[in-house]
Amino acid sequence: MSDDSLPAAPPPAAILEAALYVDDLDTAARFYGGVLGLEEIARVEGRHIFYRTGDTVLLVFNPDATAQGPSNPRLPVPPHGAHGPGHLCFTASRAEMDAWSARLDAAGHPIEADFDWPNGARSIYFRDPAGNSLEMAERRLWFG
Repeated sequence: MSDDSLPAAPPPAAILEAALYVDDLDTAARFYGGVLGLEEIARVEGRHIFYRTGDTVLLVFNPDATAQGPSNPRLPVPPHGAHGPGHLCFTASRAEMDAWSARLDAAGHPIEADFDWPNGARSIYFRDPAGNSLEMAERRLWFG
């Protein structure tokens, strides 16, 4: 729903970054970098780890540290943070999901759900060590 009283602006074209919050960054690094094999692109000890995921960046933050706000006045990022499990979905093919199911199970992160949506797209759900709900789904879940 748009508000015609506001100045015109185009809708955002894509999500550039998405954030999850964890209490233990070292454990998160072993999961996201080790188990999932994501490329780490930045780290500030005790505050965050950033990972490249295709054309998007996954930001993994310590919520207590980000609630304090920035320590560098040249980067005035407002304080933020969340507590409790979040959700993020990665894209994967059916064959990739089969491989991921085996890898995640072997790493001690069992699949919680594996099913086909009404449009035929498959999803698998699992948890990171912080309890965030992660999903892998076929792109056609949202893009035909």
